[in-house]
Amino acid sequence: MENFNFYSPTEFVFGKGRAAETGSYVKKYGGSKVLIHFGGGSAVRSGLLDTVRASLEESGIEYRELGGVQPNPRDTLVYKGIELVRAEKIDFILAVGGGSVIDSAKAIAIGVPYDGDFWDLYSGKHPEKALPVATVLTIAAAGSEGSGNSVITKEDGKLKRGTGSDLLRPRFSVMDPALTQSLPAYQTACGATDIMAHVFERYFTNTREVEITDRLCEAVLCTMVREVPRVIADPDNYEARANIMWAGTVAHNNVVGVGREQDWNSHGIEHELSALYDCAHGAGLAVIMPAWMEFVYKHDVMRFCQMATRVFGCAMNFDDPESTALAGIRAFRRFLHDIGMPINFAELGADPKDIPALVEKFGIGDGRTGGFVKLSAADVTEIYKIAAAAVCE
Repeated sequence: MENFNFYSPTEFVFGKGRAAETGSYVKKYGGSKVLIHFGGGSAVRSGLLDTVRASLEESGIEYRELGGVQPNPRDTLVYKGIELVRAEKIDFILAVGGGSVIDSAKAIAIGVPYDGDFWDLYSGKHPEKALPVATVLTIAAAGSEGSGNSVITKEDGKLKRGTGSDLLRPRFSVMDPALTQSLPAYQTACGATDIMAHVFERYFTNTREVEITDRLCEAVLCTMVREVPRVIADPDNYEARANIMWAGTVAHNNVVGVGREQDWNSHGIEHELSALYDCAHGAGLAVIMPAWMEFVYKHDVMRFCQMATRVFGCAMNFDDPESTALAGIRAFRRFLHDIGMPINFAELGADPKDIPALVEKFGIGDGRTGGFVKLSAADVTEIYKIAAAAVCE
């Protein structure tokens, strides 16, 4: 296990009806004038925004609103948010929604105190200041309610880039699993795929002797394998929703990733798909991650055997470990197919002819990137080709 620092200061306010307490937590963490940042119809139709407004008013907290966040949140709305927050002298950002809303809120939070174009902070410059952010979560997926990460799409050039800092960890996150019961099955499955991908990016590591985090990763993955089909079959299953929601947080606040080298190539490769085609991030990951696994599994066959046996219940073939590793990858892809995810370019709406452009946008040139396996541009090309032609066995 490698040396590490772990800092996760977010207070999680979990359970039914907890959104009504939002105002008291804003006050606890020093907010006096709040920007409510949200997406569109669901937060309004469900009455959640009214609940949050009433809670803020009850606590004597002034607020302004900025809606319109889209999936794969855009830089153009971030610029509007920065301008609004500065003009209104707002001191606290409250995201009401899912990962896209939270990521956009975080971008505003670091953009306001920054003397320059906030996009610099998504192009390699590290954030040094941020307004406090909090969340009222409406979908289990990105884990942004507990992480220090944010991903934004630049409309000019369709670039999707991320940043990370402990400054971006929310002060508190209200998490009511009941708010996710109205989600369509496809959106639920996309979120579940993202959760599993966050774990796999940490699970596939070159670091040895990490039994505790291996087992934590596997616990989250096994929970998803059990609970996701339950909520697809019964969207109102609160207990299954609760397990998935907490799994999403644990998957990405890094408690399962400390002390180990991580990869993150699958996320980077997928980002180019969702930037170009505006597809759901989880759907893109469903296409890319099994393809990445097929390309790299020989690097550490026994780690893939461990996944296959511990997570997907495959039988271990000690005479032919590669067959076990491949069985695990097939089981993962079949699971994704069974919960309604696309598994190849055609099902995602992507065109194999765009692979050269996707690789160019990925932007590694003659270099290599990643943790578990360092990939070249030629390697990334092959992964896209595997993803384009994948079938469910």
